[in-house]
Amino acid sequence: MATLRLRRAQYLGYGIGATGSSGFGTVPGLVLAVFLTDVVGVAAGIAALVVLLPKAWDVVFLPIVGNLSDRVTARTGRRSGFLVIGAVGLLISFPLMFGVPAGASPNTAAVWVLVGFLIAATAFGFFQVPYVALSAEITDNAQERTTLMTWRVGLQFLGILSFGIGAPLIATSAANDARGFLAMGVVVGAAICVAMLACWATVRRMPRYAGEPTSGDINLLHQLRLTWQSRAFRILLSAFVLQALGTGAVLAALPYFAGQILGLASFGVVYGLLILPAALAMPLWGLLARRLGKRRGYLTAIGLFLAGMLGTLTGGYTPVAITLAFMLLVSVGYSGMQLFPLALLPDVIDDDARVSGQQRAGAFTGIWTAGETVSFAIGPALVLLILAISGYASTTSAVVVEQSGTAITGIRVATTLLPLALVALSVPLVLRWSLTGEGPREHAGPATVDG
Repeated sequence: MATLRLRRAQYLGYGIGATGSSGFGTVPGLVLAVFLTDVVGVAAGIAALVVLLPKAWDVVFLPIVGNLSDRVTARTGRRSGFLVIGAVGLLISFPLMFGVPAGASPNTAAVWVLVGFLIAATAFGFFQVPYVALSAEITDNAQERTTLMTWRVGLQFLGILSFGIGAPLIATSAANDARGFLAMGVVVGAAICVAMLACWATVRRMPRYAGEPTSGDINLLHQLRLTWQSRAFRILLSAFVLQALGTGAVLAALPYFAGQILGLASFGVVYGLLILPAALAMPLWGLLARRLGKRRGYLTAIGLFLAGMLGTLTGGYTPVAITLAFMLLVSVGYSGMQLFPLALLPDVIDDDARVSGQQRAGAFTGIWTAGETVSFAIGPALVLLILAISGYASTTSAVVVEQSGTAITGIRVATTLLPLALVALSVPLVLRWSLTGEGPREHAGPATVDG
């Protein structure tokens, strides 16, 4: 079937879903750890379990959502209805994470946040898995998918920037930090819901290109075997998981690094400096994908990220401006590390459909999203574990404590050495990645940016 050229409004409508999902991906990873340790007084070790356990549920739940959406698609030809469930669920559940009752003990607060996070993660799964699967179905042209992913990741970084700067500002706007975090939860939950519903309103009317849909099998082990048969998927997911672990650690450690190492009062500004260049660099990465190919562009992005992280090791020993300059380099590399795996994933799904004769996008994206969300939880959990081992002193918003030298070292390790090592481990995997017929499909026709 010939490909219909997507319109700019369709690129925008699909991509705005990533603006919404970036709120759930960014805000808990950025502020939940510091909310637990520095606002409601939860010990760092317990806080690590709170941010990790809901993602253990994702390992089981997200593949089930993927197969369920495949079954619905087999019956109706559409999977977009799942997006509404996720949007409304996050509107309700996101504020719950930060609505710890006044006067609650640290243990009670930990349980409250754990339950709220678990419900929110479940709602997010209903949106994110079908959303990612749609990228393999709304166009069958590899270059157009790259354009679609460029829009998606560009709008994702717009969301990361907006939520990453706005959420901390709202959280710290109230005299009582706990009330400020609750207000932030309400605003962020509403914004996520609006963006996700705007995406649904667009994609439910878009064409669908897919192979014969699978009937679906909710057996998790069967699904793992099914997707793991694809060597290209195995390698791509493994590389992406390592990178998600590293970038998740950077985001979680940033508030501690900005305050304790750089001596800055607001980590929102540093976060903006880390994310804004990533958003601005996105069109350049899209251009580079067409000039060099996706894999070589991917390796270039990883190289820039690693070079920037090496420079960030000097933080606290050199002027703050120098450290921030290296963080800009990290930012540019990070944007490419987000774009290229997502641009390659639909090609892997398409290759599987061509070989098997079945469209199993939900199965692949269920496993992919599980790996992504769990990695972005393990990264912060590793940061909290390092802080616990190094003796970081938790407190409430009413009490200020001075951290020990060992705790400061732990912050350095968590922010720089940990992500540096994790992302470096992904390089051999990306060097090994290949897809049969990738070259001809990737250059099959001109880019389809509407204009």
